[in-house]
Amino acid sequence: MVISEINYINFRNLLDFSLNFSPKINLLYGKNGQGKTNLLEALYFVGTGKSFKTKKAIETIKYGKTKCGAFATYKDSISEKKIIVKLLDGKKEFSYNGKKTSYDEFYGKLNIVSYIPEDVAIINNSPNIRRDFFDGEIAQSDPDFFQCVKKFNHLLKIRNKYLKDKTYRNDEFQIYQAEFIKYGAKIMKTRLDYVKVLSSLLSLNYRKLFDNTKELELIYNCSLGSIKKKSLNEIETLFKDSMNKNFYQEIKLGFSLAGPQKDDFLFFLNNYDAKGNASQGEKKSIIFSLKMAEIDMILRNKKEIPVLIIDDITSYFDNSRLYRLLEYLEKRNIQIFMSSIEKLKISSSNFYVENGEITYE
Repeated sequence: MVISEINYINFRNLLDFSLNFSPKINLLYGKNGQGKTNLLEALYFVGTGKSFKTKKAIETIKYGKTKCGAFATYKDSISEKKIIVKLLDGKKEFSYNGKKTSYDEFYGKLNIVSYIPEDVAIINNSPNIRRDFFDGEIAQSDPDFFQCVKKFNHLLKIRNKYLKDKTYRNDEFQIYQAEFIKYGAKIMKTRLDYVKVLSSLLSLNYRKLFDNTKELELIYNCSLGSIKKKSLNEIETLFKDSMNKNFYQEIKLGFSLAGPQKDDFLFFLNNYDAKGNASQGEKKSIIFSLKMAEIDMILRNKKEIPVLIIDDITSYFDNSRLYRLLEYLEKRNIQIFMSSIEKLKISSSNFYVENGEITYE
């Protein structure tokens, strides 16, 4: 996939403008606080409908304004496409090829992989951060999984309310219970299958790019225990048994104790949990390897190469490793948008950013 053009209005501190891009490397450079990250955020926003900086969409609107929007033209392996995301009065509107669409239909049209300083939270922070991240990545190339997660989260809220209110002694609860098991098992099976492939790609990328003497493994830590060799039907049975076992405790606590909402994803470097044992440098390398593996997964599942966004690239690696990684990315024929405080000695389209104004050089 290649983004050829973006237009944005009232987005952060950026001056309203239209930009055309190279299908290869696009470098945004300038001093800190000038708007480099904001442009990368606008690209991510128009591709995913989300910000990688905040969960509060209203924060993307320029101070003193009431709305913002971004319009992009991109090309996949089939044809040129146009997408629009608008934010007005706290509500988002999505358009695809000139027609308004729902977010469910919009998400995954334009695939974007981002690598930003905050991504180390994927390793360091709580399990819900990892669950949201991996579910989002799976959903980029699997619309059915997106719907499955959406339905399960809705059922989880309903089931928890029944448990909290002690109103579970009726046929309606049993109907929701059956659906809860069905969609929960599908999520766990899809996550398991995804991690099986992703972990191999992750290890390969880490050894190739950073350290060929170490093994990196991603493990899906399911709340049901080991489900590695289980079929979907077997996972459903395990899930049902676990719920029956925990049911009286759930009634007491007022919420569900079993299910994919309790699962985790763990990184192990040379058989040690990376969260507590890897250095900061190793964690950055793990995350970069993960992002490369994500690209491989999207290519494998959709036959498309996603767009790559890298914020503040010079803060991650020393010069020798940085240029080696950029050389690797160039060979992979990936469109890249990245920011730096200075020009880099690479073949790229360069954009100078100052006070929200972007100048092509």
